[in-house]
Amino acid sequence: MNALKSVKTRAKRHLRVFRRFVVNTLRPFAADELQRLLVELGVGRGETVLVHSSFDAFEGFQGKPSDVISVLQAAVGTEGMVMMPTMTFSGTAVAYARTNPLFDESRTPSKMGLLTELFRRTPQVVRSVHPTHSVAVWGHDACAIVAGHHLAHTPCGVGTPFEALLQRDGKIVLLGTDIGVLTFFHLLEEKLETEFPVAPFTQEVFHLCSKTRDGVMLETSCRLFEPAVSQRRNLHKMVPYLKKAGAWREAKVGGLKVTVLAAAAVAQTVCQMHQQGVYCYD
Repeated sequence: MNALKSVKTRAKRHLRVFRRFVVNTLRPFAADELQRLLVELGVGRGETVLVHSSFDAFEGFQGKPSDVISVLQAAVGTEGMVMMPTMTFSGTAVAYARTNPLFDESRTPSKMGLLTELFRRTPQVVRSVHPTHSVAVWGHDACAIVAGHHLAHTPCGVGTPFEALLQRDGKIVLLGTDIGVLTFFHLLEEKLETEFPVAPFTQEVFHLCSKTRDGVMLETSCRLFEPAVSQRRNLHKMVPYLKKAGAWREAKVGGLKVTVLAAAAVAQTVCQMHQQGVYCYD
C-alpha cells in the first residue's frame, strides 16, 4: 500500500512538472499581458481592489512575484489602492485565538501566500492592526483605510478595510484562486447576521493584543467566526447568481485564471439570494 501511494505521489509530481513545462513553452505570458487583461476585466486607474492570489497558479508567467505587485500598482495608479489580506494563521480563528497570540504589525508574517507576504514588505505599503485578519494596503488614503481596524467588533465587518472596499465601490480580484477565499463575504455576514439561518459568529468575545510598528500595545475585543458554521460556508453557491446578473468577469492568460468582481455586486447578489431563501451555507 505504501509503495503504491509513493508511486502515485511521484506520478502526480511528474505530471505537474510536465504541465508547467507545456504551459511555459506553449502559453507563456509577461507582466504587460497580465496588466492588459486586468484592464479588459475592468480594473482601471483610481480603482480600489482587494486581491486574493496563489502564485503557484501563475503557470506560464515569465516574471517574478514582485512583478505581479508592480502590475497591480500600475493598473490602479497612485490615485487607486491595492489591498491584500495578510491573515496570520491557518485553521480556525478561534483555535488560533486560544493560543493567546501577540500580533506584531511589522513582524508577524502573512499566512495568505507568497504574494501577500512580499506585498506587506513592499515600500509604502501599510498594514492594519488586527490580531487575526490584518490587511496590507498600498495607494491613495492607505493610512485612512487601515486606521482603527483593531476596534472592530468582528474581524472583517464594520470599521474594517473590507467595509471601506464596499464604500469605495471597489473590486475583488482573484488571481488563480476561486470564490471560496472571498474574505469580503465576512462583512456581509456581520451586516446580515440577523437574517442568516445560523449565527456566523461566536457568542464569546475574544480579547487579543497587538503591537504597532511604533511599539504601542493595542487590545482588540471581538467575536470570531464560529468554527462549526465556517465548515458549512459554501461561497460557490453565489457563482450562478453572479453570472446571471452579469457580475462575473473572468478570463485566462497563460495558465492563470483571473476573475474580477465588483464588491457592490457581490453584496447585492447575496441580499437577493437571501430574499429567495438561498444562503451560502450547506
